[in-house]
Amino acid sequence: MLAFPGRRLHRSVFVPLRALSQSQSSPLQRTQALSYALGHPPAHSPSLSPSLAAPGPGRANHIATLATRSTGARPGLTQYNTPPPPSSLSLASSTSTSVSNKISSRRTAQIARHLSSNSPSNSKSLPSMASPYTVRKVAPAHTLEHRVYIEKDGIPVSPFHDIPLYANAEQTILNMVVEIPRWTNAKQEISKEELLNPIKQDTKKGKLRFVRNCFPHKGYLWNYGAFPQTWEDPNSIHPETKAKGDNDPLDVCEIGELVGYTGQVKQVKVLGVMALLDEEETDWKVIVIDVNDPLASKLNDVEDVERHLPGLLRATNEWFRIYKIPDGKPENQFAFTGECKNKTYAMEVVRECAEAWDRLITGKTAAGGISLTNTNVPQSGSRVDPSQLPPLPPHEDLPAEKIDASIDKWFFISGASA
Repeated sequence: MLAFPGRRLHRSVFVPLRALSQSQSSPLQRTQALSYALGHPPAHSPSLSPSLAAPGPGRANHIATLATRSTGARPGLTQYNTPPPPSSLSLASSTSTSVSNKISSRRTAQIARHLSSNSPSNSKSLPSMASPYTVRKVAPAHTLEHRVYIEKDGIPVSPFHDIPLYANAEQTILNMVVEIPRWTNAKQEISKEELLNPIKQDTKKGKLRFVRNCFPHKGYLWNYGAFPQTWEDPNSIHPETKAKGDNDPLDVCEIGELVGYTGQVKQVKVLGVMALLDEEETDWKVIVIDVNDPLASKLNDVEDVERHLPGLLRATNEWFRIYKIPDGKPENQFAFTGECKNKTYAMEVVRECAEAWDRLITGKTAAGGISLTNTNVPQSGSRVDPSQLPPLPPHEDLPAEKIDASIDKWFFISGASA
């Protein structure tokens, strides 16, 4: 019987790591220090200490001094209160040029399954399209019961299976599902096991998971999400990374300037990809840009990212390398010595993961607990008519539950660049 998860009567309590030290500086000084550490000094800084007022050894030494004020904690790991995140960061982005790909006849049918029935033939028409997707929220965010369902024209769809991968016939623009908006800490993800795969906050041992703030970063650096109709096959070992897939949809980092929202379906183009090796699994991180971004036309491949957004790829690499350290885990490793591969390589990774999903949804690969229920995939034996689905829980646009103050702490990691 098809059923949606019921409400639990309890809330889990997130137990944070013990605060290791306390900052003696004012919130204004800490905010200004962050601005200088990131290379973006505020226009007026009358109260900033001289050691932070100019780049160079003085600023570096001051930051290093802050990092060593610990109270018997593990060396190289200190935390301070994080200033409120900025409302936006002027990151440039790029729009797609319409480039027609030659498609072999043997793959035409497979590709068609990844295309929307109303996909435009020319990518230039995409920016003016109104998204047909809306979200249905259940329970407050930061609770075990919270879910975000996605609907198309009022009909529930699976963000894993029903939303097409490609947004245009040329396959130059792709659909991305936002799971985690930039600057936020709640680790939200598409639920593979639940009916229609709603987005929910991940848990560990019954407790909600949050990523920690590793100085100078706040939460996730990008709009983080996944490509629909993709799957990193755990039964397949990649010939270059020498590791199996992580059993999830393909991860995406959208580097545009606008902060997204959970459940948003963005049209993006691919710029590059990094290969994170997470607990002996290949965990690809595809770098993309929203085609509607103001500076979209300037970014077309990975070298454009470094040219127009210097430091972003380096910060992305560092973030994935160190973000688990505050939770007592070792550094993550990368294939290709951390290099961000170019667009051509990244698009091949996307196609491989799309083919893996196709094997999954058609039953050629065992599902292994993944819910394949969908309303839109004609070749799937798990397709159902929307009328067969149980009613979705009612939409509840409720305020998020307050999270523990420790989630706003900063952790200073030895070896991390400031």
